Amino acid sequence: MDWGRAKSVLIISFLMLNVLLGYQLWVDIREQLNANVNSAELPPDKVQLMNQKRISISANTNLPVSTPKLSDLSYLLKADSRKLEKPALLEKPVDSALIFSKTELIRGLEEQIPDIASYTFDLHSSSESVAVFHRMVEGRPMFNVKLELYISNLKITGFRQDRVDDIKLGEEQQVIPAAKVVASLIETYLEPGSVITDIQLGYHGQIFDSEEQVSAPSWRVMLEDGEVFYVHAISGEVATDGSSDQLTVGPSGVPVGE
Repeated sequence: MDWGRAKSVLIISFLMLNVLLGYQLWVDIREQLNANVNSAELPPDKVQLMNQKRISISANTNLPVSTPKLSDLSYLLKADSRKLEKPALLEKPVDSALIFSKTELIRGLEEQIPDIASYTFDLHSSSESVAVFHRMVEGRPMFNVKLELYISNLKITGFRQDRVDDIKLGEEQQVIPAAKVVASLIETYLEPGSVITDIQLGYHGQIFDSEEQVSAPSWRVMLEDGEVFYVHAISGEVATDGSSDQLTVGPSGVPVGE
């Protein structure tokens, strides 16, 4: 047996093992640091509960720290909105890659889709076949007012669009912090093992069968499994898509049933 060669092989094997173990340690430390950064705004007891329930915030998601003053929105939902059973077909399909460049998308579709410049792409709500955009107001999304672009063979071939008009702002109030929202969800609503992938402040409200609609400032919290929570950013009331206990706001701006 060539002991010199065997010794060299063993040394190289140990070096490779050390490199592998070092890399794994680095990954673990990085993930822990990310977890610490993402949960730094939470109370210690909620962080402890978060760890116990194995709930995490993804590495690319940070808790927003700003608490601006926002108001309810009242607006008119145009009559042709939400009535299309099938997407309207584009006369001139365009490259689907345009969804990642707002300037190019507007240039390519402004003649076929009205008011497209007022909508912003929402990566977290989109899929390979449908790109979802939200109508923006004061730089924040209206989560119930969507533009959906339908994609086939790498081309945008059709669309469905909610169109609004006469948007009015009410009296501004300070919104509750995102950390308080997440803490409440961790304690009461999130299942063990949940992963939070996006936290965003915008507007949300139930759509009524009428022209006049109202949306309230809301935190949208999205999970890795696709579940979405909407938390009223003033009262803290929680709703989910399609939930029976969703906050229902009447045309006057007052929650129904209160």
